[in-house]
Amino acid sequence: MAEQRIRCIHVITRLILGGAQENTLFTVEGLDRLPRYRTSLVTGPALGPEGELVERARAHNVDLVILPSLVRNVSPWNDLAAYRDLLRLFRAERPDIVHTHSSKAGILARLAARRARVPVIIHTVHGPAFYAGQGWFANTLYRRLERNAAHCTSRIISVADAMTDQYVAAGVAPREKFITIYSGMEVEPFLRDDGARERVRRELDLPSDALVIGKVARLFHLKGHEDLLRAFAQLSGRFPKAWLLFIGDGILRDPLKELAQQLGVGERLRFAGLVRPERVPDMIKAMDLLVHASLREGLARVLPQALLSGCPVVSYDVDGAREVIRNGETGFLVPARSVEGLHQAMEQALSDLPRARSMALRGRALFTEQFRAETMVRRIAEVYEEELRRCSPRSHGDTEKGISPLRQL
Repeated sequence: MAEQRIRCIHVITRLILGGAQENTLFTVEGLDRLPRYRTSLVTGPALGPEGELVERARAHNVDLVILPSLVRNVSPWNDLAAYRDLLRLFRAERPDIVHTHSSKAGILARLAARRARVPVIIHTVHGPAFYAGQGWFANTLYRRLERNAAHCTSRIISVADAMTDQYVAAGVAPREKFITIYSGMEVEPFLRDDGARERVRRELDLPSDALVIGKVARLFHLKGHEDLLRAFAQLSGRFPKAWLLFIGDGILRDPLKELAQQLGVGERLRFAGLVRPERVPDMIKAMDLLVHASLREGLARVLPQALLSGCPVVSYDVDGAREVIRNGETGFLVPARSVEGLHQAMEQALSDLPRARSMALRGRALFTEQFRAETMVRRIAEVYEEELRRCSPRSHGDTEKGISPLRQL
């Protein structure tokens, strides 16, 4: 008799272009390639200017379900509807594992999975739900919600040790409930030397001899674009061939253009706009230096991506950044919010690019295997197997009768 497959449902609030979303999609795709798993991905509408990954999911034959009620913003009526939809879904499908991502989907889906008596409930912390600078009410609320949801959780996966430290310090769950599994990606496109540097520079009308400083992030609050613009303005006098390249789009595009004009660097700023994930390797290869000035991340995927590409990195020392950017060894770390620190680190890197590139190549040697999507999927599957062994065996039967109950929602 054929071995029964493990039924696994992943849930994330929305499938926009972003690190948490890519991580989730690669996990689902990787599990689907394993004969023991039958996997689905449940998400809300991909609303907003950040782009979406829905078409990629469909192109890769992911069993995708979009719940209109699962919206990003807090909405009591929608949230209650999403909880009920998820509960009905889990009761219909009777999964062995529910694996949640992002704070809101993580809270609603874990509570629904607990009520539906799902044997194994996993949650991945991609970034902190609560953070310094957040309003007192929101900070307190999210801490309490995360603690309550943790009681429903078999295991919590952190994308960086820093996430575990923050959640343990906040009393969300004991340390033994956490495990760090770094966010995997398709590494080969970053490793290839395929002439992308010159091709992308021509495409973006950047001089072939330009010193290109790039940032890959949504044009949104807490991403640090303003800090980078101010540091670049201080730098531009010494490096007249320096250009700034922003990859991504969002609500701050026009304000950033205005700030660049005020600082006198508007003519040396390029906006590449939304870029599909498969184009990110080429964009990074067109850079001489990548700067990551975000103020809140789990562990930004662009940091290992830059190192894999051999591109030097300057980063704010926030959350998990120091787990890949070792100051003076694989890149440059700067205290958060320090515009002068960014300026000095960028100047140091551009003044000795051969040394800065050798640091990036050191990072490539250290982290290539660690950040492979296959490594991530293998380690997640090991967590699943370990948690399933803790549970009593349960016979679900593999749903093979035409339309899945998921489709009836």
